[in-house]
Amino acid sequence: MNLPNKITVSRILLIPVFLIFMLVPFRWGIIQLPGTEIELSHLIGALIFIIAAVTDWVDGYFARKYELVTTLGKFLDPLADKLLVSAALIVLVEMQLAPSWIVIIIISREFAVTGLRLVLAGSGEVVAANMLGKIKTWTQIIAISALLLNNIFFDAIGIPFALIALWIAMFFTIWSGYEYFHKNRKALLNSK
Repeated sequence: MNLPNKITVSRILLIPVFLIFMLVPFRWGIIQLPGTEIELSHLIGALIFIIAAVTDWVDGYFARKYELVTTLGKFLDPLADKLLVSAALIVLVEMQLAPSWIVIIIISREFAVTGLRLVLAGSGEVVAANMLGKIKTWTQIIAISALLLNNIFFDAIGIPFALIALWIAMFFTIWSGYEYFHKNRKALLNSK
């Protein structure tokens, strides 16, 4: 397993750590941040999520720079993104920080595209993430990070940045999902 794939696997392994900090009631106290306050364990969880999300850029950088792009990496990278984002969105619903209907739309798209990838893989095609898919991922990460950090900075001035970012992420999620299915509709319809 090459370095980019190891970084991708580390992103998957950080998910349970993130979940522990977000869901176990540690009661370590409250931290004051610019414009908001947050439980210390939730701040640590948010930072773990952000670190895990940044590894998406790091593994891609190493894979391209050192020509270490593999079929395994093309499969693992989007899977790791989907697992991380889905886990965080479900946590946000449980914490009542994100509307469940938006989360259902986002996660449904992720399942649908994963299903499409599996169907195409069965016919020997591996669909790597395209630019719109990368934009979708980063808008999701920004929205989730802002929600996990209690709308840091923006809450003090009354701007619901985190919620606006979530709506933008939903828009790109739907658009990129449509594009994946539209581009691969012939292969999907011709699959046995």
